[in-house]
Amino acid sequence: MTNYPVGDFLIRVKNAAMAKNKEVSFWGIKRVISVAEAMKKLGYFDGVKTEKQKLTVSLSFKSKKPLLMDIKLISKPGLRVYMSTSEIEKKKGPSVYLVSTPKGVISSRQAVKERMGGEVIAEVW
Repeated sequence: MTNYPVGDFLIRVKNAAMAKNKEVSFWGIKRVISVAEAMKKLGYFDGVKTEKQKLTVSLSFKSKKPLLMDIKLISKPGLRVYMSTSEIEKKKGPSVYLVSTPKGVISSRQAVKERMGGEVIAEVW
């Protein structure tokens, strides 16, 4: 068990994308599953399966290259980062934040649309 399972999961996904692996397995914790579902909605994962405390995600590829370019962890166990809607709106560029809100983990685009702020988990390219 790690101190920050969401961060560990995201780094494993990043490493798998860099190594061009098609699948990543991780233990199924509620918050990790919600992050995986949010990334599936963004199109970075083809599938998310949970079976008996085990989470398996399959990465999306386009012309033999993974769609996931990079992941940067924003919130860490020692320093949680929270942003309001106006701060999230100021972010421009191709990257997307994963934001933990009272409605669950959603993308920064959806958070702006629903006018919700929260803890910024990671930035995904």
